[in-house]
Formats: sequence, C-alpha cells, structure tokens
Amino acid sequence: MKRFLPYLSVLAAMMIWGGSGIAIKRALADFPPITLVTIRFTTGILLMLAVGLIVRRVQPKSGFALQAVSRTDFPLFLLAGFFQPFLYYILETYGYRAIGSPTIAEVLLSTSPLFAPLFAFLLLRERVTLMNLVGIVVSTGGVLLMVLAGNNTFSLGNPWGILLCFGAVFTAVMYTILLRKIPSRYNSLSIVFWVQLTSLLFFYPVWALTDGVGTVHTVLPGVTAGGWLSLAYLAALSSVAAFVCFCYSVRCIGVTRTNAFNNIRPVFTALFMLCLFGERLPWLKVVGIALVIAGLFICQYQKKKLSLRAQ
Repeated sequence: MKRFLPYLSVLAAMMIWGGSGIAIKRALADFPPITLVTIRFTTGILLMLAVGLIVRRVQPKSGFALQAVSRTDFPLFLLAGFFQPFLYYILETYGYRAIGSPTIAEVLLSTSPLFAPLFAFLLLRERVTLMNLVGIVVSTGGVLLMVLAGNNTFSLGNPWGILLCFGAVFTAVMYTILLRKIPSRYNSLSIVFWVQLTSLLFFYPVWALTDGVGTVHTVLPGVTAGGWLSLAYLAALSSVAAFVCFCYSVRCIGVTRTNAFNNIRPVFTALFMLCLFGERLPWLKVVGIALVIAGLFICQYQKKKLSLRAQ
C-alpha cells in the first residue's frame, strides 16, 4: 500500500484539479479574477494554519503537524511561491484572455509533462527512461484528441496569449523542481503552507493595483450561494488538499513521473461534465481518454536497461 500511495495521492490531486475549472467558471460569475485567486489562497492558508497547529498540539510527530522554516531554507519557499501559485495563476488567467482560441490554450497548458523530464534531468539529475518519454508522448496525444473532439477549427490565435500559456507551463515545471530541492525534513502540509504564504507577498500588491481593496466591500455582499460553494471547493480542496497530495507525490516518485499525471486532468473534467451536466462524450474524446490512461501506465514502467542517467 505504501508503494502505491504516491500514485493514489497524485490521482486524487488531478481529480480535484479536474473539477477546478468548473468551480472557477462558476466563481468568476461573482468574483473578479485576481480577487478570486487572492481570497482563495488566503482562505486556504488560514485552513492549513488551523489544521497544522491543532495537529501539532495533539500529535507533534504527525505528517500534518505544522513545522517552522529555517532561515537558510526560506529562499527556496519564497521562490517556489513566486513560481506557483503566484506567477502560474497570473499567466494562466491572462493567457486565456489574450489567446484567440480556448482550444490552443488548453493544449499549451497541458504540455508541462513534455518539458518536465528535460528540466528534471538538467537541474536534478533525475533519471529519465525511454518508457517515460514514450508514455508522455502517447498521453499528450490523447489530450490533443480530447481537446480537438468536436472542434472544426485550430488556429494559432494571439501570439502573446501563446507566450503567456508557455510561461505558465514553465512556472509549473519550475515549481515541481523546487519542491524536490526543499529538504526532506519538511512534511507536505508545511511545504504547501509556507509556499502559499510567501506567495501572498506577491498576490496582495497585484490585487491592490488591479481589482483594488475596495472590491471586498462592493463584491462580497453580492456573492451568491453558488459562488461561496465554488470558493470553498477551490480553497479547501484545490488549494490545500490537491497541493498537499501533489507535493507528497513529487517528493516520492519524482518530477517526471508525477507531472505525467497532469494529462489526466482533462479526463476528470470530461467525466465531471458528463455526470453533472450530461455533456456527451464523442468517440474521438473516448479514444483520447484511453490514450491518456495508456500513456500513464507506459510512463510509470521502469526498466533499468532503458534508463538514461546523468554522468
């Protein structure tokens, strides 16, 4: 069970994030984008603080007890918080706005598994196997089929939007690299808490310059029940539970193999849309789902003689 726990953990993270798009779409009907992200992570941090302190008092050696960060390690947490959630969510939000086609945006944002092995090999000397690469390509092809299912056009759109989306992909990969560099003595909850807490040092000034502090008084009174439920999902599950699960998996099975699971997020989104809204699944999308799952199994296959190790 301990051997499979990292895989179950990253699957749980992807399932939660697979439903995040639906929650974000609903929440944006009540909140401005930067306000939504700022309140979301502030709420998540307060939740982690409460859980971490309570567990620390009841069971100090638990993996969910909040730990202090040493001065020497703080720059790593600060840099990770800058890349994700701060920079990633800024680039992603404005990338979707600037790009000409949502299809292009989804394809570009799902390419992080293609770049993760290169950065993991160069910066961490993490082993990358031929089966890892084959699985990632197969899985990414499945994502492309899912995204294109039912779409008759595929244009390059706004080049600035494309650059912003690729920037978001880069920040996501760098975030996972930094997670591996953080010393192993920190548990996953503490890592996510301090990373997201440092990200607020960047979020709050941007929020003040864009939406403005006054939006709290003008927006919050008009938020509907659906808006609050969506915010609760994003804060408690997407910003806390999923990040903790993802962090745990990265530190157990590495950057390449964990990032490969990003391709399964559209699968969960499609299944949520089917179950909650009755959205049909075209045969091309079903084939894409099968390829994504097959690619994940191939990517996780390990064979020493196929390994490409850094010298």
